[in-house]
Amino acid sequence: MLFYYAHTGHKIGLDRAKRGAAVLKALAKEGVEAQLLVNDFRAGVALKEHGIHEYVTIETIQDIDAIAQNGDSVIIDSNEDDHGRLVKYVSDFKHVWRFAHDSEDHSVHGETLFKAGCEEKECLEAVIVDEDYFELSDKEERLLFFLGDSDHDKTVLGNADFFNAVEMEMLLGHYFFVKYEDDLAKLFTTLHEPEEYMDLIKSSSTVVTASSQTAMEAKASGAKVVYIDLGKEAVYPAELIRRYGIIVVKGFDSNSVKRALESESPLAEKAIERININKISEFYQ
Repeated sequence: MLFYYAHTGHKIGLDRAKRGAAVLKALAKEGVEAQLLVNDFRAGVALKEHGIHEYVTIETIQDIDAIAQNGDSVIIDSNEDDHGRLVKYVSDFKHVWRFAHDSEDHSVHGETLFKAGCEEKECLEAVIVDEDYFELSDKEERLLFFLGDSDHDKTVLGNADFFNAVEMEMLLGHYFFVKYEDDLAKLFTTLHEPEEYMDLIKSSSTVVTASSQTAMEAKASGAKVVYIDLGKEAVYPAELIRRYGIIVVKGFDSNSVKRALESESPLAEKAIERININKISEFYQ
């Protein structure tokens, strides 16, 4: 059995889980059965929209072996401290894949890495976007803002001046506090429910986001994308995002965002490629 662990939660959002959903769907097409592991039920419920209907919750990366057994395989997408658990996983499991923490990360115990810009036979590409985003769809003239699935610190309300200066529609996150949208309604022309995520990312002509995974998905869908770099941990660093022709703005700078929206998207050095999981599926052939 293959297990896919994606670190999720109300403080970190669902970027890793969305990336995981893309991998699981690609594996399913190849006839490879895999089980998703997340940290909370809300993540599992949210992923139904992304085509994933079964999941198991565990507390942390250290609990993977409470579900996976000797001889199973596991994919790990997490920046948690494993407290030495990875050594045991590589020893006990048939194979371990994990996402690199940064560009300097390397395999320590024999695990296989997902790395952004992978050009070696020993690794897999970490920039992963669901196949659905590559499908051609009609664009609506919509300026959509998506912070991310989490706003634990109420970042949006703390930057009210920015949102008053740039008129946008907002896509709510799955972890937003109850009744938070009552306050947000004062800042945005329209609020969209989290369940509309995939449809809106695919159909919006312009997307402004602080989620690096969403930035890649919107770009793959053909939208103009502005990524707001908040200086927090992200699944893709800002310098990598720029290489895909995505405009990057530091923080909630309304003047910079307005200029970005009025300018042409920069030429991309790299194109977002369709997912390739052959190096995983070949283990099951």
